[in-house]
Amino acid sequence: MIFNFDNYDQLIPLVANSLIAAVLLGLVGGLIGIFVMTRDMSFAVHGISELSFAGASIALLLGVDVVAGSIGGSLVAALIIGVLGQRAKDRNSMIAVLMPFGLGLGIVALSLYQGRAANKFGLLTGQIVAVDTVALSWLATISLIIIVALAVIWRPLTFASLDPEVAEARGVKTGALSVAFLVLLALAVAASVQVVGALLVLSLLVTPAASALRVTSSPKLAPVLSVGFALVSAVGGILLALGGGLPISPYITTVSFVIYLICRLIAWMRGRTQ
Repeated sequence: MIFNFDNYDQLIPLVANSLIAAVLLGLVGGLIGIFVMTRDMSFAVHGISELSFAGASIALLLGVDVVAGSIGGSLVAALIIGVLGQRAKDRNSMIAVLMPFGLGLGIVALSLYQGRAANKFGLLTGQIVAVDTVALSWLATISLIIIVALAVIWRPLTFASLDPEVAEARGVKTGALSVAFLVLLALAVAASVQVVGALLVLSLLVTPAASALRVTSSPKLAPVLSVGFALVSAVGGILLALGGGLPISPYITTVSFVIYLICRLIAWMRGRTQ
């Protein structure tokens, strides 16, 4: 039997923090993912996640706060991309350089770390089932900052993302918005890395938004669908994992991917009927 849901009601309270973390990440990932897609920065998410992983790994090695190290690494990556990658071509080249450097630096730090092997593995593939109260407080604080900031800059950021030349001509400070968005993206990546790991962060920050934009182009409906897909992926992955024998992260990524495939199928069927 693949799934066993015996004593399911007794298992759910044990992952209460994880479920709350999944809801927070679903909200943040679904909202910021829309801008990641419209600004063509899905590659940047991966680049930032590698530096976030490196920062967390170094923090783990030095015995300091891992979340702070992850945030520090993400912000350094965002700063480098923002300063040196103004144009899309330059940005992609810079990210391609950052990714192996960050991954290599993180692996070196983990190889020198003499602590529990689970801590090493968790930074790469996530440890959502081990979310404690302190980590949840960090996550809640970061999520609140991102959601409030997005609410404040949502309209000008949408304008600047869809038509940057016209937005700049209309007086929108596109440069400042780009920097602000990169900082928010860095925070979102750092929060996600703590839960789903550096290798799987795209499943919450890119895939839900990519799925939503496959079935709608509405600026109001797309964020709603994106958040909904991210919530189903994160929360659904945890609930499925309770009855399965595998870690949680593969369930989250699988649910997210299945939703994407369904959305592609819907888009294809619409195209055939038109």
